[in-house]
Amino acid sequence: MNFMDKFNGLIERALVPLAAKLNAQRHICAVRDAFILTFPLTMAGSLMVLLNFVLLSPDGFIANLLGLGKLIPNLADYQAIFAPVLKGSLDILAVMVVFLIARNIAKALGGDDLLTGLTALSVFFIIYPSAVDGGLPTQYMGPQGLFVAIIVGLLVGEILTKLSKSPKLEIKMPEQVPPAVARTFKILLPIIIVTIGFSVVNFFILKVTDGGGIHTLVYNVLQAPLTKLGDSIFSVIAFGLISNLLWVMGIHGPNTVQAVRDVVFAEANAANLKFVSEMGTAWGAPYPNTWAVYDAFGNYGGSGMTLGLIIAIFIFSRQRDQKDIAKLSLAPGLFNINESVIFGLPIVLNPMFLVPFLLVPTVNVLIGYFAISMEWIPPVAYSVPWTTPGPLIPFLGTGGNFMALVFGFICLAVSVLIYAPFVIASNKAAAKMNETNEYTEIA
Repeated sequence: MNFMDKFNGLIERALVPLAAKLNAQRHICAVRDAFILTFPLTMAGSLMVLLNFVLLSPDGFIANLLGLGKLIPNLADYQAIFAPVLKGSLDILAVMVVFLIARNIAKALGGDDLLTGLTALSVFFIIYPSAVDGGLPTQYMGPQGLFVAIIVGLLVGEILTKLSKSPKLEIKMPEQVPPAVARTFKILLPIIIVTIGFSVVNFFILKVTDGGGIHTLVYNVLQAPLTKLGDSIFSVIAFGLISNLLWVMGIHGPNTVQAVRDVVFAEANAANLKFVSEMGTAWGAPYPNTWAVYDAFGNYGGSGMTLGLIIAIFIFSRQRDQKDIAKLSLAPGLFNINESVIFGLPIVLNPMFLVPFLLVPTVNVLIGYFAISMEWIPPVAYSVPWTTPGPLIPFLGTGGNFMALVFGFICLAVSVLIYAPFVIASNKAAAKMNETNEYTEIA
């Protein structure tokens, strides 16, 4: 038995039973199914991001490559045609998810799924922070508000369903009352208790956070430890791990850490750009360990280096659903847009892909760091558009160094190899779960 077979066996023994148990757990199922249901909309949003930032942005990869900015005057103005699709998909993802999670919990517990979902939506906006002028900022309606949306969906789903089963809180209407009206009165008191309860809790949280609310509290708690990180390869890896771990939890990792990350690496990035503009080469750049190393070697396809996951699914997966998602995600993934994988596969709260999602970028960043330290390639000092296809980022970021391109493809291959056993294990876990479901139905 070779090493890969032993590794696959270890993954199967360790993760398949765990995944099977977690996939049967109602809270995990509720969150997973919510993201699966939003997949068509997140896919539409991803395609619009691809179109706007790759083709219609003057600094987009293809626009730059073909010189579209010179051929088409005011190229960026055409982004306004497709940008509204984001408003109805990714920009309101947290709003959709909070409704679906609560609905799924209520279904699992035998409650009123529709009214539970609507109540969760109501609670989400009860605790939503207000702008200075009294309006609603959109900041937390999308991926950045997902963590709070998940918490609210789970809590409201559990609390409201259990309260609605209490005979003491049930308002019974006469038989002649229309069913729709009787349905609303049946759980009227539990809904009032839940909404008022969350409003009271939110009042005290607002006092603690000086008006910022639970979203600000969560953001500050997560942001505080990041400010202590220094400027080194360990900082690069730490920011990457935290960002990807937040994604797994349902929080938009890059957006959450970006403010601190940009401050930490801004001076080094500026110094490197000044050096290459004066010297005309990346060799000898003063700061070789900036965040550019992570983008150059650990972000192909987006966070978690999911381009490697997509390729691994094509090669090793036998699940039709996985392959369909991979086919739809390939084009956006080539330009580092991976919301369709994050929310469609999903990566969020998926124990099967937690380890490789964190491990793959770390391993590849270390490969890039080692290549730079050994002076096989120059530091990644040139600014490269984020929509540039993976292996081309180190090539262009080093000023066209051929060995950097080679290392880019090596990192892509490494990511496929690391993801492969987890894809195989996920197939086996799905097969085992299907067999269990079939046995339950027969019994």
